[in-house]
Amino acid sequence: MERSKGFALLFLIGAFIAGVAIGVAADRVVEHDRPGRHGPRSPVDRMARELNLNATQRAAFDSILEGRRKQMRQLFDPIRPQMDSLMKIGEVMGDSTHEQLKRVLTAEQRVKFDRMHAEAKKRGVDARARWDSGRGMRKQ
Repeated sequence: MERSKGFALLFLIGAFIAGVAIGVAADRVVEHDRPGRHGPRSPVDRMARELNLNATQRAAFDSILEGRRKQMRQLFDPIRPQMDSLMKIGEVMGDSTHEQLKRVLTAEQRVKFDRMHAEAKKRGVDARARWDSGRGMRKQ
């Protein structure tokens, strides 16, 4: 019985890690290379500056990357429900793990740890909002 609980826990941890990895990879692939994204952190803007692209070249880069973004969206759309399910499982596991880890900490450490956890959750909510608004991989 203990062995099957251990396997179940390992499976859930694996599912959580896979969900996080898929979400992070999808966000990085799409959001960070998204044509037209401005700002000093944009890899495409940095690359355009370093390569000294002219306007025609930059337009071609943006067009090619927009095509890739559309392809990635088409790739991920069919598995979106599975990704959503994994993310929900991962969130429950993450909250449970957070509570277990807090038991090891001092009161002062718990305050900081709760703040770190809340910030991480906010980043996840923000990434999901970008996805749902069409600024990520999926346009509705």
